[in-house]
Amino acid sequence: MTHVPHDDGVERSYLAATKFQGLVFPCGQIPVAEDGTIPSAIGEQTVLCLNNLEASLVRAGSSLSQILQITVYLAKMQEFEEYDAAWRERFSGLPLPPRTTLFVAGFRGDKRIELTAIAAEGTRGE
Repeated sequence: MTHVPHDDGVERSYLAATKFQGLVFPCGQIPVAEDGTIPSAIGEQTVLCLNNLEASLVRAGSSLSQILQITVYLAKMQEFEEYDAAWRERFSGLPLPPRTTLFVAGFRGDKRIELTAIAAEGTRGE
């Protein structure tokens, strides 16, 4: 088992990712940009979560095309269509991974989405 620390050096209560037997388990990804801002639109939050996921996967030796499964937590059911459209656009040209979307009571601050994934190591297809 290999532990992947956060790239910014900030100590947290969790690792950036764990790698085990060819699989990558990144931590949950939230829609916070490097400068600490959170977009207001759910489509923008979705893309930012996926961009953050991609960065985490690449650091762990994987990629978006190697995702085996994603679980998404959304705060507002009425935002599903906008989230799904942004999702499809962000994955344009890549295989759409299996996905489960759950609706939750909410998040701290302005965040309305979080996602987590399991991926295979490697960068095949990108």
